Amino acid sequence: MTQAKKTPTTVRVWSVAVAAAAILLAAGLWLEVRRPQPSGAYVPGARTPSRESAPSSPDSGLSDNTGRVNLGRAIFFDTNLSVPPGTSCASCHDPTKAFAGNHGSRLGVALGSRPDHFAKRNTPSVLYLRFVRKFHLHWEEDAPLVDAYGGFFWDGRTDSIVELVKQPLFNPDEMNGGNPERIAEVMASSAYAADFEKAFGAVFSNPEVALKGLSEAVNAYLLSPEMSPFSSKYDDFIRGRAALTEVEARGLKLFRDSAKGGCSACHKLNDRSPDPSASLFTDYGFDAVAVPRNRALPATRDPNYFDLGLCERAGDDYKAQTKEFCGRFRAPSLRNVAVRTSFMHNGAFSSLRDVVAFYATRATNPKRWYKSGVVFDDLPEKYRQNVNVDKAPYNRHEGQTPPLDDAEIDALVAFLGTLTDAQFR
Repeated sequence: MTQAKKTPTTVRVWSVAVAAAAILLAAGLWLEVRRPQPSGAYVPGARTPSRESAPSSPDSGLSDNTGRVNLGRAIFFDTNLSVPPGTSCASCHDPTKAFAGNHGSRLGVALGSRPDHFAKRNTPSVLYLRFVRKFHLHWEEDAPLVDAYGGFFWDGRTDSIVELVKQPLFNPDEMNGGNPERIAEVMASSAYAADFEKAFGAVFSNPEVALKGLSEAVNAYLLSPEMSPFSSKYDDFIRGRAALTEVEARGLKLFRDSAKGGCSACHKLNDRSPDPSASLFTDYGFDAVAVPRNRALPATRDPNYFDLGLCERAGDDYKAQTKEFCGRFRAPSLRNVAVRTSFMHNGAFSSLRDVVAFYATRATNPKRWYKSGVVFDDLPEKYRQNVNVDKAPYNRHEGQTPPLDDAEIDALVAFLGTLTDAQFR
């Protein structure tokens, strides 16, 4: 075979390529062809939270100050902070329900410290907050619209746990704590007052500084290792310490199948990695799934009331009332979802199986879910075009066969049960 003759141009090109490769290898870089990741969004295996209230390294134990963690725990369970006394953070973020809950309400959202006062939205779990990323926008290549990721609450409205703590504390429909002066007085007479002053100084005479200390202590507690236990059967499975049952394994397969459950598109996992932090079961993104209107909520007695979610968020990095975001809410982590008593942002469902069935049949049997006869009835008509109808399992038409049958729905529910941490089983 005749060997092709190398021209000077060919030699120069080849030399440049070899030099470039050598530079990359010397720098220790690996080239990987993949779709771009949202800036600051969760990447499987990435563990360092990107936020002002988080410590710089999660491997340092998240809080070197055990005293602050203990203080934060005491404050979290302090029922004297509310008005009237009797309601603590743990009343709604119930440790027996994986730090979610409803404070005795049967409406789908939590009861506040006073009768007939209810939270606006369903209580999210405060486990695994150390992994939540700052709110940011990202425009994926070739995507028709910008996407949003991260932040705390269903609408991502704050990036700081220190700031987050103040909102339920002073919300008149939640803890109704009054003002910083009252909170400082309550803490000054608490069992943990001496320890608080040891950690933050003699601050009770300065209510704003005392409030900041309270928030920082709760921040330390919520970011502590005990609040990210990674002790579920699924975690043991990926570590090679446990096996899934046949039905659980089938559920996992359906969870990943983009043509069936399609769950992993938003609820990210990596079951090939033994590191549980690579399986947080959320991408912290926002989606409009058109949950049915929860007519048990007092606010919905007003036909003009709608919770628009993300498009009502305000911030310097975000323009409020961005129309394409109306109806979108943040995808929660599915860890410990099986011990919840209410589901979705408005608490419209009280059964995990109903949630999975809703996803599977919303498109094929909408009358089952929208009792009013109006499809997507918890959104104003002008925003119903924002609802996700393009991706599985929503990409079917009324009357068609749903992507999941009853046995497959049961398998998915069984798999979701493997995400419950050991202390909540």
